[in-house]
Amino acid sequence: MKSYRRYLLVLLCVWFTKSCFAGTLVQFQIYDSVNFYLGEVDVALYDQDKPITVSNFLRLIESGAYDNCFFHRLVPDFVLQGGGFFTYNVDSTNIFGPPYSNLGAVPNFGNIPDEIEVGPFHSNAYGTIAMAKAGAPGTANSQFYFNLVNNPSLDSTNSANSGGYTVFGQVVRGTNILNEFNQYFALNNGIVDLVNNYGSTYPATVFTSLPNYLIGTNAPPYYDLIYFTVGVLKAQIQLQTNGARQISWNTVNAVTNNVEYTTNLSTSWQVLTNPVGTGFATNVLDTSTNKTGRFYRIHVLF
Repeated sequence: MKSYRRYLLVLLCVWFTKSCFAGTLVQFQIYDSVNFYLGEVDVALYDQDKPITVSNFLRLIESGAYDNCFFHRLVPDFVLQGGGFFTYNVDSTNIFGPPYSNLGAVPNFGNIPDEIEVGPFHSNAYGTIAMAKAGAPGTANSQFYFNLVNNPSLDSTNSANSGGYTVFGQVVRGTNILNEFNQYFALNNGIVDLVNNYGSTYPATVFTSLPNYLIGTNAPPYYDLIYFTVGVLKAQIQLQTNGARQISWNTVNAVTNNVEYTTNLSTSWQVLTNPVGTGFATNVLDTSTNKTGRFYRIHVLF
């Protein structure tokens, strides 16, 4: 199998810079409140290609808008959707249903323009993340979805109802988790249609394919919803008193994380060190005494 290399974190810092940050990689941790921890999904965002979409998404993350958020829609072999709703108490044993006193809508910063035709085109392919919309162009705000299969029909810009859906990132680790949603939940019927439980009234009409940990078709307790946390994996460079530069970042697990440098962005990059990631924060030192200036990047091989 061919090995592909892509840049997940780019650090452009001269040697004397005390600190800088890059936030193009985010990590989702997926779990329910009491029963299981499904795992992590690392996503590289297309911050250069879809700047408004990525900026809005990162702003939502940093603001805490996605705290206590859960995936509210799962259609196996199609999409897994979240970013629309949260619970005030993830450990609640109350049944998900009327009067919905434990349910809240994710706050947002308003609608953003579609960027499907901005910059390089990215299809709604398996393993990508894209913005959901309210059925009309220019109505994306906080909701997003993972493509569980190739969904080229979601790329269409000719539809008056959607205008196409903007893909703004790619899963670089954790596609096995997406496969769990395609297979495990479908096989065990862990998807509930609340309309069957409470009738065709809002908000039950929103939760017609609600994933949860339980097997069966009854409305689950809140603690059995499928929650996620999402955070930006950042990198930092700090100048040491002896002139060395300490490069710190959250590594991508089980793959090589090259720390590379150059003295001129128009020249080739050289490898400083190449640890295999553990999924945790780590740091390395560049002890070079070169005073002519040095740029760094983290180059993740996958």
